[in-house]
Amino acid sequence: MADLIARPATHGLLPIEIGSVVLEDAQPEAITWIAPYNRKKSAVTRTLGGFPGPGQVVEVKAGRALSVGPGQALILGAPAACDDAAVVDQSDGWTVVALDGAAARDVLARLTPLDLRDSALSENATARTLLGHMTASITRTGPYRYELMVFRSMTQTLIHELTRAMKHVAARARLSGPG
Repeated sequence: MADLIARPATHGLLPIEIGSVVLEDAQPEAITWIAPYNRKKSAVTRTLGGFPGPGQVVEVKAGRALSVGPGQALILGAPAACDDAAVVDQSDGWTVVALDGAAARDVLARLTPLDLRDSALSENATARTLLGHMTASITRTGPYRYELMVFRSMTQTLIHELTRAMKHVAARARLSGPG
């Protein structure tokens, strides 16, 4: 019998560093979609150790929970279980990458209509939006760090689009630099 080795969709494609920005794999151990049953949100919150409101990211027992819609969250970390909610393992369906560096916001600004200012997307905030022509989740995890989630089938397109934007931002910085 063959021994299969699970690899992230980004295997062999990342990391990429261009200018002051690094694009790297950030795939968690598991990605679990969870939606509390009617009138069970309090029970789910107790079981998980938290549940995010709209646009929020909260720490939970299994990792981090990101709001992905009304009454829905994705838990990134260890596999999660809860008897008071619909729970679906989505680990193989998503690619998660991190974009980090002083010009990360400038790179993203070339690809998304999302307002990326600190006042609109603070640390530990998340939003579903377009990234290029892909539906994505953008989560700000640090002052210059963003985690991006797209459907696994869009991995190569995501990396291509981000790499292209990284090159444009780096070229612009070189042209406007001291000289």
